[in-house]
Amino acid sequence: MNSGHIISADNDGKPIWKFLLWELKPRGKWLTPFNIISTPIILLGIFLIVIRFWKGIGAITNLSQEIPWGLWIGFDVVTGVAFAGGAYVVTFMVYILNMKKYQSIVRVTVLNGFLAYLFYAGALLLDLGRPWNVINPIIGNNFGVSSVLFLVAWHFLLYMIAQLIEISPAIAEWLGARRARKILSGMTLAAVIFGITLSTLHQSGLGALFLMAKEKIHPLWYSEFIPIMFFVSSIFAGLSMVIFEGSISGKVFANQISDKNKKAEHGIIHGLAKICTGTMFAYFFLQLLVFIHGKHWDLLNTPMGHWYLLEMIGFVLLPMMLYFYSYRKNSVFLIRLASILTMVGVVLNRLNVTVIGFRWDMPVRYVPSWMELVVTFTVLFTEIWIFRWVVNRMPVLRESPNWVKEEKEQQQPAFGKEHQRA
Repeated sequence: MNSGHIISADNDGKPIWKFLLWELKPRGKWLTPFNIISTPIILLGIFLIVIRFWKGIGAITNLSQEIPWGLWIGFDVVTGVAFAGGAYVVTFMVYILNMKKYQSIVRVTVLNGFLAYLFYAGALLLDLGRPWNVINPIIGNNFGVSSVLFLVAWHFLLYMIAQLIEISPAIAEWLGARRARKILSGMTLAAVIFGITLSTLHQSGLGALFLMAKEKIHPLWYSEFIPIMFFVSSIFAGLSMVIFEGSISGKVFANQISDKNKKAEHGIIHGLAKICTGTMFAYFFLQLLVFIHGKHWDLLNTPMGHWYLLEMIGFVLLPMMLYFYSYRKNSVFLIRLASILTMVGVVLNRLNVTVIGFRWDMPVRYVPSWMELVVTFTVLFTEIWIFRWVVNRMPVLRESPNWVKEEKEQQQPAFGKEHQRA
């Protein structure tokens, strides 16, 4: 980028401020079902968020001193982070295991993960009674640097930076910043390795937060292996989200996907289904061992026991078998059905640990207010709006600009000569 001008041929050398103003303009139809549903909810949610910061968290939530964590932590943060796990799994497969088959979904998966962390970190501010104290876990004030919360806070912060670096080449290509793209592309592998390390730590770290709540969580969901369970479940949760989100994006953004990537879609989905089968089997087997070791047979014939069986059989064992069967029968429809059931199961599990099974024996139970639900949908819908805006403008699903391909072709002979000299 020189003299404030964009050098991409697609933008005719416009000044960057004109280019950005042009890109902010809406594209496509306005009166779509999603826009009609989401717009009033977002506007109402913004109004409720203003009230929350004006009058306090108690003005729109049913939280209390006894139950300070509710829907915004259980769903927006803990569940959302699990669904964002697809980013570290896919980047590990492509950059570390060199599985080039999944190269075409790397950018969209990383983008989804980055936006998830960004918005769920924002949702965390809503849940704090005094949001200006959010800096405390990061600097170790009050809690100390040995606390799990300190580790999770730093993992969140650093992982968002790592994901931004991973997606930054697409931003540079959008802006036509050739030199910046070259530098950022060189940083990608290091960011991926750093991000994978951080992600595996904080996926389990979120589970570790609940180790200190042994007396508050129902015995069927509490064990000393919660960190491991959270980590393993984040693998098939993230990949199920990739399958689900990819199925929708494949239709909504069909004009941006090349014919080559469209043909590869079924093979990618079947590969992800195979991985989900294996990780779900490991998760179910570990849960079975924990249950037998805990000797909680007497709890099964209770309302909470029935709820536990519904989660384990209906939303772990059943989708696992569906994934296995659909992979063997080459059925994309059943794979997508299994991904939806798996996602419901992950939501159920995280809410059972954080909300439903948390202080289950209290005479007055926590039930989220309608305003909490509206704010939750506001966060989710706003994330989708931003995701759609980025995909429509940046080379996330579509191929990179021609100048990127030309630079790669020019570099290829040089590498060949160096290899021959070596």
